[in-house]
Amino acid sequence: MKIGFDNKKYIKLQTEKIMERISKFDSKLYMEFGGKLFDDLHASRVLPGFEPDVKIQILKKLKDKAEIIIVISANDIEKHKVRADYSITYDFEVLRQMDNLRAEGLTVSAVVITLFNGQPSAQKFATKLERRGEKVYFHHYTKGYPNDVKTIVSDEGYGANPYIETTKPLVVITAPGPGSGKLATCLSQLYHEYKRGVKAGYAKFETFPIWSLDLKHPVNIAYEAATADLKDINMIDSFHLKAYGEVAVNYNRDLECFPVVSNIITKITGDSKLYQSPTDMGVNMAGFAIKNDKIVRRAAEFEVIRRYQKALVDFKLGQGSLETAQRIELLMSELKISPADREIVPKTARMAKDFSVPVVGLQLENGTCVFGKNKDHISAASACVLNALKTIAKIDDKIELIPENILLPVCEVKRDRLKVRNGQLSLKDTLLALAISSSVNPLAKCAINGLDNLKGCEAHSSCILASEDDQTLKQLGVYITCDPKFSSKNLYQN
Repeated sequence: MKIGFDNKKYIKLQTEKIMERISKFDSKLYMEFGGKLFDDLHASRVLPGFEPDVKIQILKKLKDKAEIIIVISANDIEKHKVRADYSITYDFEVLRQMDNLRAEGLTVSAVVITLFNGQPSAQKFATKLERRGEKVYFHHYTKGYPNDVKTIVSDEGYGANPYIETTKPLVVITAPGPGSGKLATCLSQLYHEYKRGVKAGYAKFETFPIWSLDLKHPVNIAYEAATADLKDINMIDSFHLKAYGEVAVNYNRDLECFPVVSNIITKITGDSKLYQSPTDMGVNMAGFAIKNDKIVRRAAEFEVIRRYQKALVDFKLGQGSLETAQRIELLMSELKISPADREIVPKTARMAKDFSVPVVGLQLENGTCVFGKNKDHISAASACVLNALKTIAKIDDKIELIPENILLPVCEVKRDRLKVRNGQLSLKDTLLALAISSSVNPLAKCAINGLDNLKGCEAHSSCILASEDDQTLKQLGVYITCDPKFSSKNLYQN
């Protein structure tokens, strides 16, 4: 993978910026963390060199000074809202985050369930946490929000929420996804701190859009593509321009709510000049760690294309709207790009036409394209990865890495015992079978050693993949997309 982003420089700059912001207040800063703490895969795709867990690396630098509060909306629990990249519900994502954060030596002090109005699923989730010894707080709808600032900043508004006990200078407020109530939780705590005589502060840490890049920089356009379903639009921060004469980029929701947020913070703190713009509130330094703009631009353009292709698949599956795909299509036209710019897409289409079966194609880092077609015993994704591993390890294509005495019994168990219709091995099954084979076959072991080389490779499927194959490819770091076509007439595709 060609590197366009200096991760070490970013950690240094970002850590210094956060410490600087803490020092401006009474050693108490509530920092809203936008995006994902773990597995920030979007950022790693558009900023090659950006490590998906870099936010955790930054927090570990500050772990003696930081604790974390995880916020989740009661409505999202009730609706069983799903994190799309891992296909797990938001409540399970909270549990996953808590385990992962603590495994890194970080302090998770509480879970806050926001917008609580007696939702049974939210109450059940709270009970589950409390019985494991976790602190859980309920925040209700804020009375008077958004216009009645006098009521909001009173005991009837933020004061009606319980105060969350914290002990460290930096309190990170994070969530499993957008709309969880991070901002409201920060401001509620700010109100309580000032009532207690603590002059605490608020800051926002959000990677995108990158305020220091041009409005139409592909990285910022890629953010629009990623949030096309939310109808986010990047804009020039007019408040920042007026206050400082400096051009900065933000997005519509932050700009729209800034007057309200600013009024609330002014009412709480008594300081009308604390923040002059939404950009002032942020601490993001990502733009200053880009070391090769050309590489980053191309990576971001490819991400826009992938988002477009995903949107078409989501529409086909009934999980998204055609409008979302159309909005991304407009962004592609702005950048003068198309799906064909990803070389693997048209090549996979041609191979699928030649074979008349589902095909998965993958382009290795050296530009070599390999393909795999759907077979009786293994999926197209499995065949493609095996062929890629053979190419990387320079193993003759005619050599079978998984012998029939391993392959067939697994297929039989899936078909006859587990009642999987065709007994075909998924990519995950195939890799496990390859691992078993490696105990007696040195070539299979050599092939497995090539798995790391798949990270960052572009791949495409001629039809919608089974979710297990799709997920496994993503776990390998492969940038996979699909044509919006079903592999069969079966209604149950998995």
